[in-house]
Amino acid sequence: QVQLVESGGGLVQAGGSLRLSCVASGSIFTINTMAWYRQAPGNERELVASITSGGASDYADSVKGRFTISRDNAKNTVYLQMNSLKPEDTAVYLCYAYILRLRRNYWGQGTQVTVSS
Repeated sequence: QVQLVESGGGLVQAGGSLRLSCVASGSIFTINTMAWYRQAPGNERELVASITSGGASDYADSVKGRFTISRDNAKNTVYLQMNSLKPEDTAVYLCYAYILRLRRNYWGQGTQVTVSS
């Protein structure tokens, strides 16, 4: 069973930075896509950034230029460097993984990010 464990969330002032990490364990197959989603109270879950095993990345317009996604395939770990944080970035950030070989999605439990104004 694949498990995703996030870390790095917390409380930060507007303009500050945080780095999220997500470690995937239990997979013997390549994790093709890893991503970060976020969900604020009363809002839909939204894609923040994604990255393929080859390193191709994509970002939501709202975070372009401020957030950077990266991954270490050897460690099955994905990172999200978040700079110039805004109060509207406040949400639970969830790690996502897709394994093509199994055609299955996996989700982490989430880590809270709170940005104060």
